[in-house]
Amino acid sequence: MNAAKPSKNTPANSSAQASGAQASGAQVSGAQVPFHFQVDEVYARNHNELLRDTARMRNSGIALGMVLIIGAIACYVLVSSPAWSWGLAVGLATFGIVSIIVGLTVPKKVGGPQALYDRYPLAPAVVVEVNARDLVIMALVNTCTDPAAPAEWGLALRTISKLPKHPAKLGTNLPVAAVSGRRDMGDQAHWTEISPMPIAWGTPDPAVVKEAADAIPKKQWNLLSQNRRRYEEVKETPYNLLRL
Repeated sequence: MNAAKPSKNTPANSSAQASGAQASGAQVSGAQVPFHFQVDEVYARNHNELLRDTARMRNSGIALGMVLIIGAIACYVLVSSPAWSWGLAVGLATFGIVSIIVGLTVPKKVGGPQALYDRYPLAPAVVVEVNARDLVIMALVNTCTDPAAPAEWGLALRTISKLPKHPAKLGTNLPVAAVSGRRDMGDQAHWTEISPMPIAWGTPDPAVVKEAADAIPKKQWNLLSQNRRRYEEVKETPYNLLRL
């Protein structure tokens, strides 16, 4: 799941000037913080932008598939050369069917709102950029694919349009779920893309959001604060994920 590339703007200033801002993640305990809460399904479908992105992918895949299949039929009927029309029609129809299948399977892989929040660990995040129509959040995430392995921390960015239950201003802390997206064939031990998903997208209850924030170890919040100035570096990475 590809996060939108954040627009470049003035970076947020860090209030913490502690030494060791690039400290090793292995020194921070509580790498995988599980947190389970009752997701408001209707609220989540209206506010969770990751679910909305998935729905758009589904609709786009189905629409493209239908267009290709219609094109295949038109080709077969209208093109005068039988050899050309048959080959082109088969090619278009094949791509159309594949596109529809992808569109239908993507939402099933992602899952519903409750399953999505249950599947991924908690992570601390902070607002690092505020623009006219969107804002950028940066999370401290464990880049290891094996949750039992020692943590190897990274910084992950996501551009979002709304942040309910939180003030949309620089330095606002918020709990998120760290949604892992992809990994390279040459390095199966680390994620190359992780997308922060605010807990506030899953519940209208501010008490649940606060409980999630309190469940994250203070050392993780501190490490995130120490690295806030590095978000411009994160923006230069291919998938908005910088390993510390």
